[in-house]
Amino acid sequence: MAQFGLARLNGVQEVESSNLSPPILKRVFKMGYEGIERRRYPRISNARFMVSYRILKEEDNVDITQSKNISLGGMLLTTNREFSSDTYLVLEIRLPFDPEPIKIVGRVVNSKKIVKDLIYETRIEFISIDEKHRNILSQTVNFYSKKKG
Repeated sequence: MAQFGLARLNGVQEVESSNLSPPILKRVFKMGYEGIERRRYPRISNARFMVSYRILKEEDNVDITQSKNISLGGMLLTTNREFSSDTYLVLEIRLPFDPEPIKIVGRVVNSKKIVKDLIYETRIEFISIDEKHRNILSQTVNFYSKKKG
């Protein structure tokens, strides 16, 4: 009977048979990431916030969505169109600690198709945020990080 060793690598379990050459690998994919947080800023995904967004150079083409997750460094949105990487967006986010929306300029990191011509997950890195709005965002992230669900 073969001896098996178990190793975890980036959320994937790999089982290696030590008696076979080359080793046989079996991958078991798990839901969610359980490893060490590698992001610069912790994110929250247990709260949804209303977000209006538009391309920086387009004044009239505004759309509204909800955040899927957010941190001091960026956010994940569900959008109704695909954006090219490095597209700059103006974002207005409604947060619970200020009656006025905070305003941020963000850069699209990537846009992933979920349902063609209907739903996309768009990752955005925050490029420009003033100190007042950064403090409000920080307060919100800290509050929901402690809440955990």
